[in-house]
Amino acid sequence: MLAAFLISLGVVFLAELGDKSQLITLTYALRHRWWVVLTGVGIAAFLVHGVSVTVGHFLGLTLPEKPIAFAAAFAFLCFAAWTWREVVKGDGDTDEDGEIKTAAKPRFVVLAVMSSFVLAELGDKTMLATVALASDNNWAGVWLGATVGMVLADGVAIAAAHALHRKLPERLLHGMAALLFLLFGLWILFDSALDLRLVAIITTGAVGGAAAAVAITKWMQRNRAAGDADLTARTAESPTKE
Repeated sequence: MLAAFLISLGVVFLAELGDKSQLITLTYALRHRWWVVLTGVGIAAFLVHGVSVTVGHFLGLTLPEKPIAFAAAFAFLCFAAWTWREVVKGDGDTDEDGEIKTAAKPRFVVLAVMSSFVLAELGDKTMLATVALASDNNWAGVWLGATVGMVLADGVAIAAAHALHRKLPERLLHGMAALLFLLFGLWILFDSALDLRLVAIITTGAVGGAAAAVAITKWMQRNRAAGDADLTARTAESPTKE
């Protein structure tokens, strides 16, 4: 059991680095408190790898990938609309303790994290690796090791998001979260659900490029306006020559 635990922990941790699950965690952590996101990730990881162990060790079955992919794409597009609506309304300020004020209560955020993680992970390479490990190793060790490995990897993403919170404005971070949710939804829809990899690349690239262009344009306009205001203030303060 110990060997299965350590092997599964290492395999899943390495597989999660740079995977979409880690990016999903980063996206949620940009919008919500870290302990709420980590709770949702932990529960989702426990459930997903429980399904993996059951499928690989006890049943030897495969999961229906297309319906799961459609459901995941729909969920992420809904999350994108939800997050963007709150950005437009001006939510996301911080309270006196520096924590993020969220419109959703923690229990709803945990449910959102759980549902999106389960949908995103079903049929993913991490789950397939867990299925393969469970077929040849102690099922309990694989289950626990895979769960811990995923939580540790996604904890790295939460730490990165927490560091970003100290350097970037809340409104910008929440806008980034909405954009990432949108890109996840589009990619899963075209790539996993419809098997249109080229369309997925073009669509997500175009949306991401357009968002970057808009962000750069607004940043330049804001800097220009700030420079003009500073110049006007200095001109008003300087003594008038007779």
